[in-house]
Amino acid sequence: MNDFHLDFSPLKEPLAFIKLLEWLFSVCVFATCGTYKGATTILVSCGEHLNKTVTADFAYPFRLNEVKFTSPDPTQCGDTWTDVYLVGNFSTAAQFFVTWAVLIFLYSSAALVLYLGYMHLYQNISAIPMLDYVFTLCAIFLWLVSTAAWAKALVDVKVSTGPDIVGEMSSCKLPGFSCVFASVSSMRSLNLSVVFGLVNIFLWGGNAWFVHKETSLHKPNGNSPNSGLYPPASGI
Repeated sequence: MNDFHLDFSPLKEPLAFIKLLEWLFSVCVFATCGTYKGATTILVSCGEHLNKTVTADFAYPFRLNEVKFTSPDPTQCGDTWTDVYLVGNFSTAAQFFVTWAVLIFLYSSAALVLYLGYMHLYQNISAIPMLDYVFTLCAIFLWLVSTAAWAKALVDVKVSTGPDIVGEMSSCKLPGFSCVFASVSSMRSLNLSVVFGLVNIFLWGGNAWFVHKETSLHKPNGNSPNSGLYPPASGI
């Protein structure tokens, strides 16, 4: 009974197929958010130094308050340029979002092994579908919370690295200084990470019904041969 029997036929049913999609989109989340690197650039003029580029490189997990702009020139504009840091620490939301995606990846991997290799256990031990159902409900809630938190943090990251930062730079307010916002790296992949988070909410929400159908809550008589998505094979 405990032997591994690889069978891909469950992928034809919603329970396993949606789990495969959940596995895929969890990878998309930490691939688009957890690997991001970017930079924001300002053109600074001071004295004889015109339109010198100063850059602040930032990346996941977005501890922007630790990111410092480079100096316009080796002398720091005659020692008048002071170190300027970006504003904000958004690591909590970013790490929560990515860490949860990694945990979902691991859980979905284990669930797929269970569905494709040990479906007989899933059908015959009522506690397994119930645990799967409880985890699914928790996953829906945590996907909702983590995605909302990261979406809000992403808006703040865009503000903290956008044109408004020029007005916050004390050195740019000194006589003889001129600062112009130049550019910031595209955040398309970060936008996609939020979209993938929303997709995961809908996937887990939809899959909750199919997991529920495998539990004793939907079929109180667990020994009924006609219950569940995967009825036992008929024999002699």
